[in-house]
Amino acid sequence: MNFKSDNTASASPEILAALSECSAGATASYGEDEWTATVKARFAALFEADVDVYVVATGTAANALSLAAMTPPWGSILCHREAHIETDEAGAPEFYTGGAKLVLIDGADAKISPEGLEEALTRNRRGVHSVHPGVVSISNATERGAVYAPGEIAALASIAHREGIGLHMDGARFANALAHLGCTPRALANGAGVDVLSFGATKNGALAAEAVIVFDVGRARDIAARRKRAGHLLSKHRYLAAQMLAYLDGDLWLRNARRANALAARIADAAGDWLSAPVQSNHVFVKPGAAVLAALRDAGVESYEWGAPGSGEARLVVSWNQPEEDVTRLCAALTRLRA
Repeated sequence: MNFKSDNTASASPEILAALSECSAGATASYGEDEWTATVKARFAALFEADVDVYVVATGTAANALSLAAMTPPWGSILCHREAHIETDEAGAPEFYTGGAKLVLIDGADAKISPEGLEEALTRNRRGVHSVHPGVVSISNATERGAVYAPGEIAALASIAHREGIGLHMDGARFANALAHLGCTPRALANGAGVDVLSFGATKNGALAAEAVIVFDVGRARDIAARRKRAGHLLSKHRYLAAQMLAYLDGDLWLRNARRANALAARIADAAGDWLSAPVQSNHVFVKPGAAVLAALRDAGVESYEWGAPGSGEARLVVSWNQPEEDVTRLCAALTRLRA
């Protein structure tokens, strides 16, 4: 019963079929193909706006390229202490920006509050002695599985724009956040003030495909050149674009996310008061203690222990194609151990 990460899941059959279909014959390289042109049009329709779209193979590249285009090397990236760009990207944002500093903000469920953002800005108002604010970055869903509602995003965007900087969203699990809220993609992104979105697909059924979606070109320049210079412009670009088209076709991305979210909700019900974070996506955080976690491991449950060693907390992630039997067995084990 593997609940370690949605990165462990296989690719959706629809996406694998699209890769095979697009492979017939020769076509233009480096993003000059018909699939890439169609991707841009699809995203423009999805977000009801004129957008620039850059498809890459990894989420780290999507985030780091976005942030590099939004802040100078002497600027700062204001983000949560548990943000993926801080904990899991090996300094890529600092490397791609040429030295921008991550300014870390605390907050429940890995979410930044307006008060937390204001405090971080105030902390760095010592003129030439402080790092200047460059960009605010949030994750939706967060690393704790929590979801920002449009109003929460708009409040942070208002502060960022007041300071003359942009708002970036790490949307590695944007589909799960949207499935939870049931709003439109526009309402959760550009309609709430997001300037650049890292739109994830890999964790939710793609083989390797993420998109940088730019809503405000004035706040994110030169991504095309940065992508090429960084080695992330694939010559056979159609294989990235074809994945993204299949992901969007027939709302595959939302169907996959809804299924994962629904199965996570079942686990949450079984976990009861062991939950240590709200279950609003495909993440379930439980804190039953080290002995219970050991019993779950003995029962065949694979998960990541969270926090300091011996914290007694674990993260369970439901993949888009998680076998329902896995969830049933996990729920039974949780129910038995709670009795």
